[in-house]
Amino acid sequence: MKQVQAHAGVLGGGRVVDAQRAGRRRDALGAVALATLLALSWPGAVLAEAGTAAGSDEPAASDTRDPDPWIGLNRVTFGFNKFIDRWILKPVAKTYDFVMPDPMQRGVSNFFDNLLTPWSSANQFLQGKPRHGMSELLRFGLNTTVGVAGVMDVATAAGVPEQREDFGQTLVTWGLPRGPYFVIPLLGPSTVTFAAGRFVDSYGNPIRYVDDIPVRNTLLAFYIIDTRARLLDAETLISGDEYLFVRDAFLQSRDFAIGDGEVKEDPFLDEEFDFDE
Repeated sequence: MKQVQAHAGVLGGGRVVDAQRAGRRRDALGAVALATLLALSWPGAVLAEAGTAAGSDEPAASDTRDPDPWIGLNRVTFGFNKFIDRWILKPVAKTYDFVMPDPMQRGVSNFFDNLLTPWSSANQFLQGKPRHGMSELLRFGLNTTVGVAGVMDVATAAGVPEQREDFGQTLVTWGLPRGPYFVIPLLGPSTVTFAAGRFVDSYGNPIRYVDDIPVRNTLLAFYIIDTRARLLDAETLISGDEYLFVRDAFLQSRDFAIGDGEVKEDPFLDEEFDFDE
């Protein structure tokens, strides 16, 4: 009788796990649908101003108008994020950078970059760039096998460079304006469209689907620390008004990524920065 009960319990547990996995798949599909619908249901006036007729060479209005209409709120959120970073994230990242040898740091960074490569490939295909999508898949295969689970970046040495894409870039490629710039609490710089893309991107991160909660949390913690540690050297480049510097750098980097290296006119080109502060 006990054996029958145990067997039934195992079967029941299996059904629970299957149900959980099915639920996650439904959540992922729902996330893609929700973000896409949110983007596509952008107020008509904004789409009318930002979009142009098919084949037109006119730039999107969201790129020619003020990209930062919520600057007051954004500065407040930026200050909040700076406070959290100063007392929590940055000290942890600096400690990690101090105790972790450079080769090991590169290995950790390569590992997490490799995890996101299949999602990058999917976005390449969604953007109508199958050659780049196949290149990302080849890169993932080389680094996962020869590179020992992605710890070593052998693909770059083999002539297969990284061509990272995300769902925010995909939405803009589909014709949506990038939207106003705004700072997300704890997450940092973004725009309305990229925020919707970031929500979907979270479902493309394999860490989300690790069933073992302690392992998943450990991976997530290392991912956040590694991401923050990579920015330590870049902070030395910041001059003048830090908010304006970060905003401008973020928008330029996004335009660079969306244009595959071709940058449009800088919307802040005429803005004055005080570099003597």
